[in-house]
Amino acid sequence: MSAHTDSISKTPLIYKMLVVLSIMSVMGGSLTGVMTYMNVGYADTFYSDWLSSFLGAFMLMPVGFLLMGLITKLVVQWLPNTDAHARNLVVGGVMACIMESMMAFSTTANTLGFSSSADFLTGWLFSFLAALPLGLTLMVVMSLTVKPKIERYLTS
Repeated sequence: MSAHTDSISKTPLIYKMLVVLSIMSVMGGSLTGVMTYMNVGYADTFYSDWLSSFLGAFMLMPVGFLLMGLITKLVVQWLPNTDAHARNLVVGGVMACIMESMMAFSTTANTLGFSSSADFLTGWLFSFLAALPLGLTLMVVMSLTVKPKIERYLTS
């Protein structure tokens, strides 16, 4: 082995994990913050409600990664002749809706509970719709700029 190949090393796994966790934290934290606010307003319990909603959403992230892999494969199959940017936007849009639906469900369950199905459904819908513009904005930024760079970084 040459000295040149010895000096080139792969990025340590811990750095890759920290990058993914920080992105998940920013996205999940901001979305659950909006959703928590829509459900309880800025009450005395806002921060504890937000933190428990954020932790609940964080637990959903592995499901999101599995779904993203599946949806990416399906989109590649269904749109094989489509530009990679367009496919990334389709995957991102579908993922934004799915993940936001799940986060709105867990946040609403955490903040409002299930005592009234009408209150739960209203809370879920309002929190989902309020966070949707932010989620779609994050999706576009992630799909077109961050995702390709992260994918290159994670394979390094």
